[in-house]
Amino acid sequence: MSEKPTESKVELDLSDVDPRVGLPIGGGQLWDPCTATDIRRWVMAMDYPNPLHWDEEFARESRYGGLVAPQSIAVGLDYGHGCAPACVGHIPNSHLLFGGEEWWFYGSPIRVGDKLVQERRFHDYKVTETKFAGPTMFSRGDTTHRNQHGALVARERSTAIRYLAAEAEKRGMHESQLGAKKTWTSAELAEVEKLRDSWLHSNRTGVSPAFEDVSVGDTLPRRVIGPHSIASFTTEYRAFIFNIWGTFHWTAPPGIEDPWVYQDPGWAEGFGFDEEGARIDPRLRDGLYVGPSRGHIDADKAGEIGMPRAYGYGATMGAWCTDYLSYWAGHDGLVRHTKSSFRGPAFEGDVTYFDAEIVGKEEESAWGAPLVQVKLRLTNQDGGVLVTCTAEVELPFRRDRVAGS
Repeated sequence: MSEKPTESKVELDLSDVDPRVGLPIGGGQLWDPCTATDIRRWVMAMDYPNPLHWDEEFARESRYGGLVAPQSIAVGLDYGHGCAPACVGHIPNSHLLFGGEEWWFYGSPIRVGDKLVQERRFHDYKVTETKFAGPTMFSRGDTTHRNQHGALVARERSTAIRYLAAEAEKRGMHESQLGAKKTWTSAELAEVEKLRDSWLHSNRTGVSPAFEDVSVGDTLPRRVIGPHSIASFTTEYRAFIFNIWGTFHWTAPPGIEDPWVYQDPGWAEGFGFDEEGARIDPRLRDGLYVGPSRGHIDADKAGEIGMPRAYGYGATMGAWCTDYLSYWAGHDGLVRHTKSSFRGPAFEGDVTYFDAEIVGKEEESAWGAPLVQVKLRLTNQDGGVLVTCTAEVELPFRRDRVAGS
């Protein structure tokens, strides 16, 4: 009797990944300093109308004396949506989703004329069996951001989810669970806009809550973004400066034999760059027209990588978290640390709700300042979780306490 044929096991080829673990890597570096237009474009794309970042007259009357960038722009002044040091090594026929990120901020504001420089390192990885794509790599990479004076601005640890595109397409997990694109009534859209407007007025003047005046169990004002669309996803993509033609150059850390400056990560067919052709036609490494981000705005391409329709960016969701917390913290507050897990993308047609609660207070912290701990969740209109985030936010003491100290 002949034996039944066994199904071949799906595996990731990690032969080019293992030798790179723990090593510094290269990558893109922006040519030009940050401009006022870069800042305004960023907050417009993030739907973050804090006047400190776009209204020159308002900003001049603030403690900053002029436009200052939001903390979240650090990723917008980086190469590769902050994910580059977590996407290292060639894995044939693979694709990538952003799985999460952790940020530490050191209190150096980014102003017009500042230029960030990044140092990157591939930290580690693990492979897990998932319903989404079978064998799936969760890899982590670190980026240090300094300004032109050498001052430490921020550190980021990003998590990339790498998988075989064909396997994800075959399983179709998101398609079976997501349902049809939401059709919004005029009344529903009016409610969304009412909530958005309420949040915008919740702290437009930037007054910081005093540390003594907030309590564990307090909730932050609810926020909403959306409905998301091809237009909003495209606007987000173009706010990352490296996506604009000719804005960056390749750099490599010294002393590393094979520093992964720019090599092919093994994108599935139809999602790669044409680096040589792009010397003549830069659209060929544009990323959105040609390249790995095509699925974000093209439903057919999204289907080829296991997504049922157009979807948003992980780095954008991380920036939303930082912006939301910063708005509440006001001009005298500071987001010190966030740790976000991206559970699912913002799909075309959805809206995203923000709900947060204070879960702890620490008067004397390792940062040398009073901190509150916040838990934040981003959900869609059906209650599906997009992001879970824990954060530490610095708040000022009461002025009367400071004066009497």
